[in-house]
Amino acid sequence: MGGSRGLAVHDGIEMSLLSGEHALYVEGSLRAARRWFDVAYQEAEQQGDTDGMARAALGLGGLWVHEHRTAAEAAVVRTRQRQALALVGPKSSLALRLRVRLAGEDDYRSGGYDRILAMVEEARRAGDPVALAEALSLAHHCVLGPEHGALRLALAQELIEEAQRTGRRGDLLMGLLWRTVDLVLAADPHAERALVELRGLLSKEDHLAVGFVVDAMEVMLSIRGGRLSEAEAMAGTCADRGAAAGDIDSAGWYAGQIAAIRWFQGRVAELVPMVTDMVNSPDLSEVDRSLLAVLAVSAATAGERRLAAGALARLRGQDLTVLPRSSTWLISMYGGIEAAYLLGDAATAAEIYDVLRPFERLPVVVSLGVTCLGSVHHPLGVAMLTCGETDKAIAHLRAAVHENLALGHWPAVALSRLRLGQALRGTEESRRILALARQEAASMGMALPADCPMPPAEVVCVRRGRKWRIELDGRSVLVEHVVGMAHLATLLANPGREIPAVDLAAGAAASDAAESAQPVLDEQARQTYKRRLAGLQAEIDELEAMNDLQRAATLRAERDWLIDELAAATGLAGRARQFAGSEERARIAVGKAIRRALVRIGEADPVIEERLRAAVQTGVRCSYHPA
Repeated sequence: MGGSRGLAVHDGIEMSLLSGEHALYVEGSLRAARRWFDVAYQEAEQQGDTDGMARAALGLGGLWVHEHRTAAEAAVVRTRQRQALALVGPKSSLALRLRVRLAGEDDYRSGGYDRILAMVEEARRAGDPVALAEALSLAHHCVLGPEHGALRLALAQELIEEAQRTGRRGDLLMGLLWRTVDLVLAADPHAERALVELRGLLSKEDHLAVGFVVDAMEVMLSIRGGRLSEAEAMAGTCADRGAAAGDIDSAGWYAGQIAAIRWFQGRVAELVPMVTDMVNSPDLSEVDRSLLAVLAVSAATAGERRLAAGALARLRGQDLTVLPRSSTWLISMYGGIEAAYLLGDAATAAEIYDVLRPFERLPVVVSLGVTCLGSVHHPLGVAMLTCGETDKAIAHLRAAVHENLALGHWPAVALSRLRLGQALRGTEESRRILALARQEAASMGMALPADCPMPPAEVVCVRRGRKWRIELDGRSVLVEHVVGMAHLATLLANPGREIPAVDLAAGAAASDAAESAQPVLDEQARQTYKRRLAGLQAEIDELEAMNDLQRAATLRAERDWLIDELAAATGLAGRARQFAGSEERARIAVGKAIRRALVRIGEADPVIEERLRAAVQTGVRCSYHPA
């Protein structure tokens, strides 16, 4: 009887183990596998079945590293794995596989990879195909940072080959999945071809865990294609599949996808409540700070500056250079720069720029291809905008537009064009690029984010006698007086304000309405000019008596200008000259005068002319809108 019962118990343990292994490696059901392996471990422990304990402890680790996120759950699994390792033969395959698993878990939590790569070498030497396949997969998961692209591809290719020896379908799927992920992370043009191959295998026989990642990549591709509403619906379906598979990342990945969609929709401020609740979730990976980045950006966009600044400080930590470069590192840096831009934090932007710069040719892809925000050149350009390094910003943003086009990431193209247009502010190219960005955004139902609250370039336009001094962004020119310069000076002194052309022509820009005939100078202005002339002559005489010829010459220039103005403003017998005509005549006269003034400025400095020409609008109503 006892023997029959013992055999039945053994059969029960074996059945639980086989059910767990089938669920994990064939079906990809992480939830079902955990349940079977937990039952198997407890039964094997009661019966003193050390091999059964080891197989169950291995299965509890799952397919990925760090599947058990809470401290309590992780401690239980780790304790079982170590306990099983102490009981099985030290040179057995089970012992090697357990040491592989423990090394992978320890490295992932610390952000390292030395121990797991050493275990890959040991598994190779041992000639154990199952141990090597598991080591290759876990090692791949530990080197998802942006600097390890070549190493990851080599590990994935070796895993595909090793799967032929293990005969486990799950090993082949994992190898193909890792290879697809690698190609996506590298912006390889064959990435989508690899995804199609993987999807074809899954269509013949599903694997829940791998299929969940494939679905997530499909969401990413929809976002890239600008199909934002479709991507949002797909993200919900993908999250449901992840939950059904028992993948702990299903909620976090969904949040990341929605955050990307809201970012491109211009609705990222809506995320503040959700992300505030999620940012301290125990389900997040220990090396994942991406939700802090999302919180910083969404809070800054919503105007909650203290919350944004606090999240950005937590993201930075004590030293950005020691932040683990996990699969969410790039998105964390992207968000950190965007938040710094919105907060005007040039120091943080410069710090992140330095650590991010080596990866400028990569796309910002989250985790295993969950979502993509476009080229790394984009946040680098935004960082330089924040720091006031306009030339560097333009170079990065031009590259971002090109590389986002190559990715087929249309929302990112529009966003990079927006920032490039802002970096080129005040030029005709800026106007063209901004118009194209807005047109593209509108076609995708996408709202471009508001510009950084940086002040527009200040223009100084001051008259000195017969000359005008114009200063713009460190450039300075002197130009001779023409009528249009006075109109231009009025517009520059009132940025954003529309002024009727008749008011500019009449010299009364503050007037609310134009009459059919207005004096160019009213009586009060003429009297003021005459009093100033009398005073100037007295000052000139005094300065010449003191032999201060330079100052006297300056005042004579102003006196001559006033005489010209009075002559131009008066007719026969000193009567005030009238500006006769309609709004249309004023529009034509003022427009021509301003254009002549811009030509004169361009003869002295073409850059200032281009900036002003792009920002000044003429017509019945004239205005200056600095970019």
